[in-house]
Amino acid sequence: MLCGETGTGKELFARAIHYESKRSAEPFIAINCSAIPETLIESELFGYEKGSFTGANSKGKHGKFYLADKGTIFLDEIETMPLYLQQKLLRVIERKEIERIGGSECIPINVRIISATNVRMDELVKKGQFREDLYHRLNVLGLFIPPLRERGNDVHVLTDYFIKKFNERFNKNIIGIDGKVKDIFSKYQWGGNVRELQNTIEYAINMETLDYINIENLPLNLQKFDNNNLNVINNSNLPTLSEIETTYIKKALDFYGHTEKGIIDSANALGISRSTIYRKIAKYDL
Repeated sequence: MLCGETGTGKELFARAIHYESKRSAEPFIAINCSAIPETLIESELFGYEKGSFTGANSKGKHGKFYLADKGTIFLDEIETMPLYLQQKLLRVIERKEIERIGGSECIPINVRIISATNVRMDELVKKGQFREDLYHRLNVLGLFIPPLRERGNDVHVLTDYFIKKFNERFNKNIIGIDGKVKDIFSKYQWGGNVRELQNTIEYAINMETLDYINIENLPLNLQKFDNNNLNVINNSNLPTLSEIETTYIKKALDFYGHTEKGIIDSANALGISRSTIYRKIAKYDL
């Protein structure tokens, strides 16, 4: 069972597990339990015989479990599965066989089940909204996928990946993101996780005309995030950059002297060039 916030890439992890396993040559079948009407999900998972119900295909239909035989079935948003169907899924896991709607024959299957959720399943169990026995069956090996904001440098690795991906898709040649955008990406909370980052880069690649993505071509929420940060800084009584430069250049000149040699020594002590210190002296009227 893969647990993690929406957009963390649970299906991507499920596919990676499948393709790194001995089942990699067999099918990987994904199904979103919340996207299928409750009246249809049983037939989608287990199939049906011809003539089983009004509107059924005259030839019957194979279900997802049958199609995933010898491979992997991925059940996303497993918490939305109806209680009556949870009992049937538990039976499939225990007996390793399925029975189509309207059928009487048990069909043996061999599948790996990977389920995923973005909620606390143990809380649902306590509330009686999910079967405890099925939860323990599905959660034999539980993996937690942390949100993007807790994954350190991943945001920049993924940014480079998405830039390359969308450059190819839109025939662009964006090199990367500028320093200000990189700083925003590091501090932003990414509530939508990797999916939000991907959408952000796709938007910016479409909008950007220069070599590097800059803040003006980010979605509005990220531009506002930057402005909010600036407001925090401006309201925190921190000295401005101009004030800091003026203070330390003045201290250096007072120590080394205002002669040409003193100015050069001050520049060396401050780690700036001769032309820079002369420009700053003129700018700050020192």
